[in-house]
Amino acid sequence: MFSDPVFIIALLSVGFLIGLWIHKVLADTLTEPIQQTIYTVGFLAALLGIYRIFVNAGDLGIVLLLGSIICLIILIAGMIKKNNLLITTGKGWFLPVFFIFILRTFMYEPYQIPSGSMIPGLQVGDFILVNKHSYGLKVNRVGEPFAFAADPEYGDVVVFIPPHINVPYIKRLIGKPGDTIRYINKKLYVNGNPIDQKLIAVNGQETLLEEVFQNSQRVIRLQGGSASYPEEFSVPANQYFVMGDNRDNSSDSRYWGFVPRENFMGTGELIWMTWECWACLPTFGRTGFIN
Repeated sequence: MFSDPVFIIALLSVGFLIGLWIHKVLADTLTEPIQQTIYTVGFLAALLGIYRIFVNAGDLGIVLLLGSIICLIILIAGMIKKNNLLITTGKGWFLPVFFIFILRTFMYEPYQIPSGSMIPGLQVGDFILVNKHSYGLKVNRVGEPFAFAADPEYGDVVVFIPPHINVPYIKRLIGKPGDTIRYINKKLYVNGNPIDQKLIAVNGQETLLEEVFQNSQRVIRLQGGSASYPEEFSVPANQYFVMGDNRDNSSDSRYWGFVPRENFMGTGELIWMTWECWACLPTFGRTGFIN
């Protein structure tokens, strides 16, 4: 995100306009036309920056932190100069922006399921809440936690940044550092031990199974068809192995590799809404905790 020149230009433009606005306020030279021009240009620059964030799949947490700092600077400048307009503006913006930053960065972040790789537990269009403090506190999505660090556990529904693309993925954690993972004839083995499976239903070419993994029952959907080729993966240090519950329709560690420890954002905790398409009405029938 910070290597994108368009985003940098937009960010610097917003910073310059805010600085210009503060200068005009303190110099008592801020007229209505000048203020309107600053607001309009600043709004367009902010829109451009937000657009580039989404294009680059950037992290809004950093932007919210910068916004909080800017609002705090306006508030402090107003208190030092005893300027009521700066105090009112800074206080009015700092508290909500900082609250959103804390909530989204350290507590919960919304995320929409984009694919069917986690069927049947998670469907396309499910809106979930990601627990951002499951594995520790950090400002950026990628990096080591600065407090309360904890490692992912077997069976966790993990949200992370994969090694091949800067876009959040959601899968189930299958292997830890040092583990050997085998996937043979559509059956999963961890360190040579088969994961118990219980047949639930067969629907055409689809087989619905229940897997018992680390004393937790997980409902897994496997595609029918021919047996899979034997696959074996040795998980390196500080890396983790993840798979989608829809095993034959999932892009996961079998194809693009392992997930570094610092790339984990948190765990999928709650489905709060389902919205399958723009022309559809949101529904709340699937609301509940994620297993």
